[in-house]
Amino acid sequence: MDDNAAERALRPIGIGKKNSLFAGADTGAETLARAMTIIETAKMNGLHPQAYLADLLDRIHVHKINRLDELLPWNWSPVATICAEAA
Repeated sequence: MDDNAAERALRPIGIGKKNSLFAGADTGAETLARAMTIIETAKMNGLHPQAYLADLLDRIHVHKINRLDELLPWNWSPVATICAEAA
């Protein structure tokens, strides 16, 4: 018995922490930590992180503030899916 699968799952977190050492400033490290959290959460929910972030950044400025929970990775659906459902 081995724990290779668990170690592989945790490797990006360790690498992210190591990369934070070279962020340049505390605020840069905090921003990097927030970005890595969003990316890893998207991965854990089976989303393609780049597609999720691109759509999120495109929609967030016009999205109603009381419906922000729709943009969370576990509730998110691409715009194409929303348009198809409305038709």
